[in-house]
Amino acid sequence: MLVLLWLLYICFGIVSRAIFPLVTPILNDLHMIYSQMGLVLGSWQLTYIMMALVAGSILDQWGVRKSLFAGAIIIGLSSSLRYFANNSIALLIAVALFGVGGPMISIGGPKTISSWFRGPSRGAAIGLYTSGNWIGGLLALALTNSLVMPLLDNNWKQAFVVYGMITFGVGLLWVLFARETASGDTTDSMTLIEVFRNLGNLPNVRLVLAMGLLAFAISHGFSSWLPKILEINGMSGPQAGFAASITIAAGIPSILLIPSVVPARHRGRTMAILAILTAINMVMVMKVSGLALYVGLAVLGFISSPFMALLLFFLMDSPEVQTRYMGSAGGMFYCVAEIGGFAGPFLMGVLVDMTGTFMAGAMFLASLCIAIATLTHFFKR
Repeated sequence: MLVLLWLLYICFGIVSRAIFPLVTPILNDLHMIYSQMGLVLGSWQLTYIMMALVAGSILDQWGVRKSLFAGAIIIGLSSSLRYFANNSIALLIAVALFGVGGPMISIGGPKTISSWFRGPSRGAAIGLYTSGNWIGGLLALALTNSLVMPLLDNNWKQAFVVYGMITFGVGLLWVLFARETASGDTTDSMTLIEVFRNLGNLPNVRLVLAMGLLAFAISHGFSSWLPKILEINGMSGPQAGFAASITIAAGIPSILLIPSVVPARHRGRTMAILAILTAINMVMVMKVSGLALYVGLAVLGFISSPFMALLLFFLMDSPEVQTRYMGSAGGMFYCVAEIGGFAGPFLMGVLVDMTGTFMAGAMFLASLCIAIATLTHFFKR
């Protein structure tokens, strides 16, 4: 189950990030400005927000096998339909479709782990599961311009079709081999509104929601534009893709290590330290070049990647958040977090159009890191 879940999240990472290294040819072919591209980059987060709460309820009622299969099919369609995008509106619709299927995967993952794993093994499981998203992103950034595009005569539309077919294949593996737990963690007669009200009344849950919003704004805002930032600083498309992938490659061991070794009592303090270091490093990356840039990107990936895993741990380990309601809790988390996931890329694009530089956006995201560090002091044990 964990391997299948990991493969699904790899596909999630590939399709969600494949557009990043293709920003330049898409801008040129579809005659778009930066704020339009920022809206496209954040469009799936916008639909994700609307679907997340519904997806959490569906997961709690249907179970993970059927729900995650439906999510994989929709994600594959989102990628494949970009082949037919001949203007910014058509591209926006195809990208936004990802937000309909994406919640099934990202919310279904914590619910699956909560059902199948207990105790210390839960930390290793969530670390491996979370790494799938980063590995998928690494593959998309490193291989799209250097391997996939040359094989397809530099046709970005066909590249999206390839990624869609891969997702369909993994979805088929999931539906053939995945299964539910014997106990079947479905919700009782409590209504969806009552579940959300009870969860929302928990102080730690409210803090996790607020921090998730900020963390996703930082992650999506910076990573969405990073290849373009590097291209503006003189790198070619393939070089920018490889350089941007350094952050993901460095983040994978961090995701696997930190959630499993940090004791519960130190998670808040760990997040605060990582958030402050991320703020400093993000601004530094905008100012350096050469070897210092590559080192900075690696450090940035290592210190920022565990945010989501640590936040999900706060949810899972809260005694009031029972396993049968983990789908709803995950839905609440991703619904709020993806508001930041939409706002981050969009505001970065707007700030570029206003100032002519990405530095203003980087400073804004750095300030959000400081806000996360501040909020960690209010967690209750």
